[in-house]
Amino acid sequence: MALATKVTERGSTRKVPFLIRLRRDYPLLLMVLPAVALLLTFVYIPLLGNVIAFMDYVPFIPIWSNDWVGLDNFTKLFSNTGFWQALFNTIQITFLNLALYFPVPIALAVFLHSLISPFLRTFVQSVLYLPHFLSWVIVVGLFQQTLGGSGVLNQFLQSNHLDPVNILANADTFKLLLTSQVIWKDAGWGTIIFLAALVAIDDSLYEAAAIDGAGWWGRFWHVTLPGLRPIIILLLILRLGDALSVGFEQVILQRDTVGPAAAEVLDTFVYYNGIVNGDWGIGIAAGLLKGLIGLLLVLGANKAAHLLGEQGVYSK
Repeated sequence: MALATKVTERGSTRKVPFLIRLRRDYPLLLMVLPAVALLLTFVYIPLLGNVIAFMDYVPFIPIWSNDWVGLDNFTKLFSNTGFWQALFNTIQITFLNLALYFPVPIALAVFLHSLISPFLRTFVQSVLYLPHFLSWVIVVGLFQQTLGGSGVLNQFLQSNHLDPVNILANADTFKLLLTSQVIWKDAGWGTIIFLAALVAIDDSLYEAAAIDGAGWWGRFWHVTLPGLRPIIILLLILRLGDALSVGFEQVILQRDTVGPAAAEVLDTFVYYNGIVNGDWGIGIAAGLLKGLIGLLLVLGANKAAHLLGEQGVYSK
């Protein structure tokens, strides 16, 4: 709205005509045009394919020639015990990621910000960032070589006459294993935004708190945490929108090790039912339902942010 209005001498505003704004802002519009084209091509136009959720879809005939079945696909989906198991596993993994992964980048950012030596800070940052650039194939392979049945850990246990343990094949701890892999791979990369927010905090606030007798914890609680709160809430809302996408590639690489009962999530359920088994309608219905749940989570979290006095993803 600020670009579309003009402040008069008396303080009121009047709307700037569209053609004037177009002539004024056309360089900016040209700059964002490639990004808009990419979004339309790979995000918004493919959304039209969700209509398959209401069809008895056969991929070898034109989409308009398929029979409409209404909500039959959703009825079959809700009566499928595999779907509820995948949903339950997804919610469990999502909760573990929010509870265990989300605080780690904040703690790492505070730690890096406290390092006095610029060389040491740069070195630690580089080491922490490196796993983010590894593919999940490499990450899973590293964990297999370390924690697998014939990995380094079991070789050490056997050399000391102890019973081996196969952590990767343990269905009871599989979800914790997934979370630990996410922490190892992406926690360092997640510190970038929090480090930028820490740099923006005025040092005089820390000095004033120290003069008032606040220790390390007092400065963190009354200065650091309030300075990070807006960005924490923003990233939490964005993460909730993608909460039910718990890593297709990461899970499918390890699914057969522990079995579908422990490792099936919504993304793998869509893949095996929609693509492998050819039941496209149920697969698209599950994907559409996952997207709607993510939308509701974002709207609800954003509303909660407004109630807490924060702006959130978008203003009221």
